[in-house]
Amino acid sequence: MTQEPIEMTAEEKAHWAEWDQGYAYWRNRIFIILWITYGAFYLCRVNFSVAIPGIMKEFGWSKAQLGAIGTALFWSYALGQFIHGQFVERYSSRIYLFVVIMLSAMMNLLMGPVAGLGLAAIGSIWALNGFFQAGGWSNCIKTLAQWFPPRARGKRMGIYGACYQFGNVMSWLLAGYLIANHGWRWAFVVPAIIFAALGFLNFLWGRNRPEDVGLPPIEIYESHGEFTGMTLEQIKATIKPKSEKEEHAGFAFTLRQTVANPRVWVVSWAFFCVDIIRYGFLLWAPTYLFEVQKAGIAKAAYTAVGMPFFGIAGAVFAGWASDRFFDHRRAPISCILMGILGFLSIFFYYGVPPGQWVLSFLILGFIGFCVLGTQVILIGAVPMDFGTRKAAGAAAGFIDFFGYIGAGLAGFFSGWLTDHFGWGAAFWFWIMAAFVSSSLCAMLWTYKPPPGKYL
Repeated sequence: MTQEPIEMTAEEKAHWAEWDQGYAYWRNRIFIILWITYGAFYLCRVNFSVAIPGIMKEFGWSKAQLGAIGTALFWSYALGQFIHGQFVERYSSRIYLFVVIMLSAMMNLLMGPVAGLGLAAIGSIWALNGFFQAGGWSNCIKTLAQWFPPRARGKRMGIYGACYQFGNVMSWLLAGYLIANHGWRWAFVVPAIIFAALGFLNFLWGRNRPEDVGLPPIEIYESHGEFTGMTLEQIKATIKPKSEKEEHAGFAFTLRQTVANPRVWVVSWAFFCVDIIRYGFLLWAPTYLFEVQKAGIAKAAYTAVGMPFFGIAGAVFAGWASDRFFDHRRAPISCILMGILGFLSIFFYYGVPPGQWVLSFLILGFIGFCVLGTQVILIGAVPMDFGTRKAAGAAAGFIDFFGYIGAGLAGFFSGWLTDHFGWGAAFWFWIMAAFVSSSLCAMLWTYKPPPGKYL
């Protein structure tokens, strides 16, 4: 025999209304702050690719040597993703983010002064920058998972993924301007100052979780109907007090949600391939346009921004499509976009004659639409779905670890291929990565994670 629901009093209904208003306000506030914060990370990460021609000219280093510096960042970032991904679940994301932002900005300020000490010195600084940069994404995903339920993650992550496309655009435009007018060293100094200033946004005005502002945990708030038969006092009794420290589910739990999950491994290898082509283009597109398309360094930078610029639309579209057309399943849209990407990359290399910078801008834009749309799904919505809010940061770190191993190959190996076999070899390396990623995503076409205790 079921118990009749207890009708809430006017006071209790008013309290629920306050929670609705509180969640609406704080979700938008946290989202905007983290959107700006993580977009700013790219000011001090992709500026190096625009500086490559200037560094090559001054020091005479080869593409393979400059690619090795890019690889140093990517592989230290990969290691950092795995390490940070496990530890972010234990500490305050707000403080953690502030610390890694300040350290990354410091590394950028050191790039110019240490360059004269040699390749190893500048590579070491850039590797440290990669390790500190790795603390950004997993902390942001952890916080977003605390505020947003599965039903909203596809659309929200689509919009959120636009932040680092926007940051990429701003970074390349700013770096292109600074290098053309003041030299390559300024492409590290000015972004570092801006990045450090923006680091205070989340530190001062962000919050880690709803409980920090007196709101119920997300799984309770999202289950309004299940509490209809309870009084407000009974509901309050299930909510942790505001002062209570956030609990860590334990390393056994986070490892079980990541390393012991075979589907996370499939996503990780797919993302490994995504970042090969993503960073193949992000790192080398300005140099390719400069050498093959005969564009000046400023025009090369402005043309290359087509990729992250269109990527903003790709990220929003992919998140929306995964919710709208595939019932919150993330693999189908990723599979489709990566297949299209492979064919677009073939056309970009074989179909765009030298000097056609407008056509280059458009094709790079469509490449960015596909690769960055896929990227934000696999590293944004999937970790929150597969890891739950208790291990979203760990899942994001694990998947991104694989991605940046692939990105490291895109740095050194793409440069080595170009030095020894020409640009065609590098392009086919990226193209094959796109098709392999599409095939791996197809393996998870029908899979949708079941609802769990921690959403």
